[in-house]
Amino acid sequence: MGPGQEPGRYGARVFPPGARGEDERIDLGALAYDDVTMARLERLGAGPGTHCLEVGAGTGTVARRLIGELGVESVLAVDRDVRFVEARAMPGLSALRADITADDFRPGSFDLVHARFVLMHLPERERLVGRLAALLRPGGVLVLGDAADLTSHSAPVTPFTTVMRAMWQGLRTSIGTDVSWVAEYPDLLRTAGLTSVAAEVHVPPLEPGSAISRFWADTWNRSRAAMLATGLVDDAAIDAGIRYLDAADCAALSPGLITAWGRRPGGGGPAGGGTEASGTGAAAPHP
Repeated sequence: MGPGQEPGRYGARVFPPGARGEDERIDLGALAYDDVTMARLERLGAGPGTHCLEVGAGTGTVARRLIGELGVESVLAVDRDVRFVEARAMPGLSALRADITADDFRPGSFDLVHARFVLMHLPERERLVGRLAALLRPGGVLVLGDAADLTSHSAPVTPFTTVMRAMWQGLRTSIGTDVSWVAEYPDLLRTAGLTSVAAEVHVPPLEPGSAISRFWADTWNRSRAAMLATGLVDDAAIDAGIRYLDAADCAALSPGLITAWGRRPGGGGPAGGGTEASGTGAAAPHP
């Protein structure tokens, strides 16, 4: 990026949805993280009678599982490009092409608002947490997940950490990605007026041929230009990192998923009957 240039957007400079195989890359990430996400959403009460907003829906794997497995009433899947959601339509699932940073983003109110690997790519994150919290009905829950970087300078230098550090810097420079603040989620949720705030971390194991290893290999190839521009790696280093993912002696920590949640005060009984739920249970028309 030249002098005076501003960072671009996810899906423009890097990871364009029209690129061949981008949906497959997103689905590999889903295979690594969806089970953990679904278990948490179920425990928080997602189920029959629940109206959900899925922000940055990607290919719609979480949205479809909310309907198909947990039996939620409806899911509105929002993304700046919803081609993958529309290609896999199902009853109860609606797609909305929208930018959540726009002032006119007012899709209605929901029992559950979920965003995963979204805010880390966007500016004004504190404002966006407040905006998403304002979309909750009384008793509704906001669930936010983003990446936890475990390749700090105290981690051993390996082909994996070398490339991963270059990726984070390259994405920050090219599209503004920043995961340094993600541990602040609990405080941000409390500042937004939510209660019963808590958080957890999941780190999928890097094993040869695993979905998460394949995800990172594909992600590095697709963000190669941004990584090379940092000067921290060359093509040979990136290729070595990709080979390392499939090596028997691979010993590294993949970025984890920090999931944090909080509930809007008020509301009645559980929306979906989960053990931690306290939603409204309302079945109001979907916006």
